[in-house]
Amino acid sequence: MMNSSYHNPVLLQESVDALVVNPSGVYVDCTFGGGGHSREILSRLDDNGRLYAFDQDEDAKQNKIEDERFELIDQNFRYLKNNLRFRGVKQVDGILADLGVSSHQFDTPERGFSIRFDGELDMRMNINSSLSAKNIVNEYDEDQLADIFYNYGELKGSRRLASEIIKARNNQSIETIEHLKDIFSFIPKNKENKFFAQVFQALRIEVNDEMAALREMLLQSGEIVRPEGRLVVISYHSLEDRLVKRYMRNGVFEGEPERDIYGNWSAPFKPLQSKVIVPSEKEIEENSRARSAKMRIAVKY
Repeated sequence: MMNSSYHNPVLLQESVDALVVNPSGVYVDCTFGGGGHSREILSRLDDNGRLYAFDQDEDAKQNKIEDERFELIDQNFRYLKNNLRFRGVKQVDGILADLGVSSHQFDTPERGFSIRFDGELDMRMNINSSLSAKNIVNEYDEDQLADIFYNYGELKGSRRLASEIIKARNNQSIETIEHLKDIFSFIPKNKENKFFAQVFQALRIEVNDEMAALREMLLQSGEIVRPEGRLVVISYHSLEDRLVKRYMRNGVFEGEPERDIYGNWSAPFKPLQSKVIVPSEKEIEENSRARSAKMRIAVKY
């Protein structure tokens, strides 16, 4: 039974409908979490089908599915290809990635993902990682902090934000969420929620190296998804969505793709829809965390 208290999967039916085109195929769920997407994928597979799921968060193991067709791999999805090849899998019929932070991670105060609770500044998806948000705010220099807030949080005035952190930590180490929030007490009350969401997004992306991991996974998907197979990605902020959109359309993340002598470029995937897919009003009403979700689907050439 799905652990809905751990995480309520977004665009569940729509994503799995798009993904599973061969009931006997081999599929990958890059972000296992509470197992909601994985359980739905397994319900569509016959006895010959196979599903591999990835999750670097130790807590996700509590949701492991007892099914002979399923294997949970406790690794970051950036190591997708090597882990599959170790298991003798060279090609798959589809890959699904739901890039959002799980409800469990947001709702567990000691994980440090949410501005709703006080607690230690952590934000590690992999609790065995050596880098936490506390390390970043106390050890990065002003230029590094400003770059993180600008590039990953899309925050204006990132230089001032970095400067305020440097001044505060000169007096006392920044250990907790409330301490960090106090540093930015000059933010107007009506703008606090959006501002801190952007700050936490920036720190979380840096802690978990999320953008580089996403790039690596997408590039590997072009190698291991078989022709006519599917790539389905659900993203939650513009930085992720831009990478996914460009890769699905052009096969590159920046600049123009290489063209042949006829002016055509060779991208591994072709988008299945011109517009991004978003949750229905009903789903958003039932699960407010689905509000920012955007899903893109592509088929392998």
